[in-house]
Amino acid sequence: MTFQFLRGGVATASVLALSVTLSGCLVGEGSGSIDNPDDTLTLDYATYSPLSLIIKDQGWLEDELTDQGISVEWVYSAGSNKANENLRAEAIDIGSAAGSASLLNRANGAPVKTIAITNQPEWSALVTAADADISSVADLAGGTVAATRGTDPFFFLIQALQEHGVDPASVEIQNLQHADGRQAMEQGSVDAWAGLDPIMAGAEAEGAQLMYRDVELNTYNFLNATEEFVQDHPDRAQLVVDTYERARQWALEHPQETAEILAEEAGIEIEVAETVIFERSNLDISPVPGPDQLSVLRTIGPIFVETADVDRPEHIQTALDEIFEPRFAEQAQHAGKHQHTGETAPTEKSTDH
Repeated sequence: MTFQFLRGGVATASVLALSVTLSGCLVGEGSGSIDNPDDTLTLDYATYSPLSLIIKDQGWLEDELTDQGISVEWVYSAGSNKANENLRAEAIDIGSAAGSASLLNRANGAPVKTIAITNQPEWSALVTAADADISSVADLAGGTVAATRGTDPFFFLIQALQEHGVDPASVEIQNLQHADGRQAMEQGSVDAWAGLDPIMAGAEAEGAQLMYRDVELNTYNFLNATEEFVQDHPDRAQLVVDTYERARQWALEHPQETAEILAEEAGIEIEVAETVIFERSNLDISPVPGPDQLSVLRTIGPIFVETADVDRPEHIQTALDEIFEPRFAEQAQHAGKHQHTGETAPTEKSTDH
């Protein structure tokens, strides 16, 4: 079989067979033992983050931690804004969010670090009802659009308007959570909706039109942790990143099963989930946060000031300088390469306490 990735990359079954198959022994490999056995690892799962669903479904973290007396608690995120809220409130240790939302969180003073990159999706577009009169971005001038503020669809909308000569101030933006935005669009109370998969793919399957798409206006899926968690529990951060890397490799080798997990968790038809996984996800990427992501963030950062989501430009530059913590993904990638070649990866002394 062949598996079509976003950006037109194709991975055949034979190529996938050469991919690293991360076994349970890789989880936490090279990280030492995990202390503080009488507490909980709390992280989020989200339908916009397929790897989180795989990890939750497979129970890999529970398998690793139960014998050490550490429980795993899963908290649902309805959007990047909710993941950010939970990180700020320390309701979760690790959460999944769009790159734009992650930078915004950091620029507004949230002590968070991006510890891995999990997907390069085309998860946002401008959506209209099947019978809508709107046919172009320019038609939105003077109209109403539903969007979840602080998330990729919101910033997708702002960039699309600007690129087509439409003053965002001329558009009434209704701040609705993603699912509510779809409902408002379908009921005709807004002219368009800045959508997010898999909700968007579900609406499309029922006749909605993706009126405007631009994959370059989508940012990556970031995995973020609180600074305190990274400092106090580096072994647990490494464990989670290792597990996400295991899930990424598993998804590459099991795309159909990945779609089935998404369909079940999101309550959508399998064909809708296949659209998200096969056509609008790119999991064949490096997990290490670096120049590619910074390039995207530098483009979108100034918009935060224009939309009054950040007070001053220098806050954005400081966030760009401080947001990435690549060492955990580097270790996971390094261990994966050695797993692939059959070599033994060097271990690092545990610093968790």
